[in-house]
Amino acid sequence: TVAAATHRLMNEDLDEWCLSVFVDNAGIVGFDDEHAVCMKVETHNHPSAIEPYGGAATGIGGCIRDIMGTGLAAKPIAATDVFCVATPEPAEVPAGCIHPRRVLSEVVGGVRDYGNRMGIPTLDGAVWFDDAYVGNPLVYCGCLGVMPNWAIEGDARPGDRIIALGGRTGRDGIHGATFSSAELTDTHADEFSHAVQIGNPITEKTALDAILAARDYPTGCLYSAITDCGAGGFSSAVGEMGEKIGANVHLDRAPLKYAGLTPTEIWISEAQERMVLAVPEEHIAALAELCEAHAVEWCDLGEFGTPDCELILHYEDTEVGRLSMAFMHDGVPMPVREAVWDSEWARQEAGGRDPQVLPLDSNDFSEVTTRLLSHPNLASKAWIIRQYDHEVQGGSVVKPFAGPNNGPSDAAVVRPVPSSAKALAIGNGLATGLARDPYLMGLAAIDECVRNMVCVGADPSRIAILDNFCWPGCGDARNLGSLVRASEACLDGGIAYRTPFISGKDSLSNQFSTEDGRTIRVPPTLLISGMGIVPEDTKSMTMDLKRSGSMMILVGSSTDHLGGSHYLRVGGDSSVGQDLLPVTDLTRGPATAHAVHAVITQGMARSAHDLSEGGLLVAAAEMAFAGGLGIDIDLAKMPVDGDVSITARAFAEDPSRYLLEVDPEQLDTVVHALGEIPYGIIGTVCDGSSMVVRDGEAMLVTMNTTDLHAAWSGAIHQ
Repeated sequence: TVAAATHRLMNEDLDEWCLSVFVDNAGIVGFDDEHAVCMKVETHNHPSAIEPYGGAATGIGGCIRDIMGTGLAAKPIAATDVFCVATPEPAEVPAGCIHPRRVLSEVVGGVRDYGNRMGIPTLDGAVWFDDAYVGNPLVYCGCLGVMPNWAIEGDARPGDRIIALGGRTGRDGIHGATFSSAELTDTHADEFSHAVQIGNPITEKTALDAILAARDYPTGCLYSAITDCGAGGFSSAVGEMGEKIGANVHLDRAPLKYAGLTPTEIWISEAQERMVLAVPEEHIAALAELCEAHAVEWCDLGEFGTPDCELILHYEDTEVGRLSMAFMHDGVPMPVREAVWDSEWARQEAGGRDPQVLPLDSNDFSEVTTRLLSHPNLASKAWIIRQYDHEVQGGSVVKPFAGPNNGPSDAAVVRPVPSSAKALAIGNGLATGLARDPYLMGLAAIDECVRNMVCVGADPSRIAILDNFCWPGCGDARNLGSLVRASEACLDGGIAYRTPFISGKDSLSNQFSTEDGRTIRVPPTLLISGMGIVPEDTKSMTMDLKRSGSMMILVGSSTDHLGGSHYLRVGGDSSVGQDLLPVTDLTRGPATAHAVHAVITQGMARSAHDLSEGGLLVAAAEMAFAGGLGIDIDLAKMPVDGDVSITARAFAEDPSRYLLEVDPEQLDTVVHALGEIPYGIIGTVCDGSSMVVRDGEAMLVTMNTTDLHAAWSGAIHQ
C-alpha cells in the first residue's frame, strides 16, 4: 500500500521532485539543479536489546553505509536517532532484560561515538518511554546525504571486477538478519551474542574518503555501481548487484579478521564497514592507488557477468555454490497471511501506561503543566543531545536547541551544499499514544512530521518522508490487521499531504517471552521521518519567543479528544474525553501547513512551534522559557470544533495546530494569508517570566516560566 501511494503520486506531477524511490539503500530526491539529497532510516532493535552500545553503533554505522552506497555514493551530512525504551523506573525488569536506564545510556553512547568519530552531525531525534518496551527497545538510526545529480544511479556491467573494500570479514554478525527477525526470549543474550556486529567508525571514515575520491576522480567515476554489505553480507551485496548479469565470486580472497572461517561464514558474515564496488578492469590501478593513499584495505573477489546469469561461488580450487539469479530473486513463493482488525485487541496492546502515577488532586493548571513538562516523553533530552556533535561540517542552521535558554527545536535545518543558500529540514513524527487505532496513529505521525518541518521553514510541497514500522509478531492475525491499518494511513496520508514515501523499513517481531511464559509486546510503533526543502536558509524559523509586544496566533482547531494524551498519562481526570482519539483532517491538515508556510516564508512570523505532546500550555511554556520572555494566553479565544472543555483547550493534542508569534503590524497580512484556516489571536508576548492563562475575563493561573523551565530541564538525566 505504501508503494501504491508513491506510484499514484509519481503519476501526478512530482516526478521532478522524486528522482528515485524505493532504491536499495536510500531514497533520493532532487535538491537543486546540480545536486540530489537522500535519506535512510532503519532499526537495530534486537542487537540493541542484548548489547545496547554495539547494537546502536552498528545501527547508525549501517545507515551511514546505506548513504555511501546510494547511487554512485552520497556524502553523509547529518544523522538522526529515535529511541523507544521502558520508563526509567519500570514496574519490572524481567530476567534476560537489561535495565532501561542502562539501555538508553548505552544506545546513546553507540550513536554518539560512531557519528562523532566519523564527523557527521547528529541533528534530530526523539525518545519515547513506555514500559511495554522493557524487553524489546526500539533503536531507529537515520542518515542523510548529498550527491551530484549525475551520480543518482549506477549498475554493474559484465566484466566489472567485484571489489570489496573497508573492513575485514569475521564471524561477528553471522545470522544477524535472521536473529533480528525472530522473537526475543530470556535466553537470547547467551545464544545470539555473536549476531551483534562489531563496529569501527574510523575504518568506515577512511573507506568513505576513498570512495568519494574515486567517485570524483578527475577522469570520471572509477566504478559502475556500489552497495554496502549489510544484512547477509557478501551474499546480499553481490547477489543484488549481479541480479541481471550473474557473478563469479572467489571467497578465499576476502581479507579475514582471523583464520578459520568456512566459505559459508565468509559469504554470510555481516561484519561491518565493508562496501562492494563494480569496477571496470582499466580502473583497478587508479582505485588501488586511492585506497593506499587513504589506508583502506581492498580485494578483488571476482567478476560480474556469467553466461547463464548464475551466481557461482569458489573457495580456493573448489566450486562451493551455484545458483540461478532468477531463482534467487524471484523463485521463492511469497506467503499469504490473514489479517483481522480487532479494535478491542488493539486497545489492550496500545501501551501508554506509566507505573506509579498518582491521580491529580485537582485540575490545577500549574500542577498539570509542571507534570507534563516533567514527563520523560516531553522533558529536556539535553543529557543526550549534548553528547552529540551537531556543529561538525559547519552546515547546521537550526540545531536541536533554540533560543537563549535552549528550548526544544521542532526540527533541524542543514545546508547540504555550502555554496547554496538553499537548505534542508530534517524532522520526524511519532504518535504512539494513538496506537489503539493505528490508522489515526499513522495519520497523526505524518502530520506531525510535516508540521515540525514547516515550523522551521520547510516548503510543504517539497517534503519527502520515510516509514519505519516496528510491530509485535505478525503471526497473530490481529497484529497483522493493525499493521495493515497503519499502512492504509500511509497511503491516504501520503496522497493527502503529497509527501511521497521514498524509503522505509519494517521490524515485525518485537516481543519478548519471559521465563514464566508471558509475552511482552511492544505497542504498534510507526516512525515517520522526513526531509524538506527550505528555500532560503536565512528564512529558517525557530520556536523561541523573540520580542515583547508580539501577538500569539493559534492556527488550527482544537477538540475535546483527549484519548492517548499525556494529560491522561500524568494522572489527569480520566472521565474527560478519554475514549476519543484526535483525528487528522486530510483536507484541513495539508491546507494549514501551506498557509503557515506562506506566513513564515514571507517573513510575517517571528517564531513558530507545533502543538503536539502536552498541548497548548506546554507549547506556550516552551516558547516562553526558550526566549526568556513571558506570555499571556486567553483559552476562550482558541478556535475549537464543537463544545470543548477548558481542560481540553489547555491540554488536548489535536493534530495540524501551530502557535505563531507575529508582529502586531503584520497581523492583518497574516490573517489574509491564513484565509479560511481556523485561527485565533489568543494572547501577547510580554517581558518578565510570567505565563498568565485566562478564560475570557476569568484569571485561571499565573505560572513562573523559570520554574517551568527547571521542571522541564531537570526531569530526566543519565
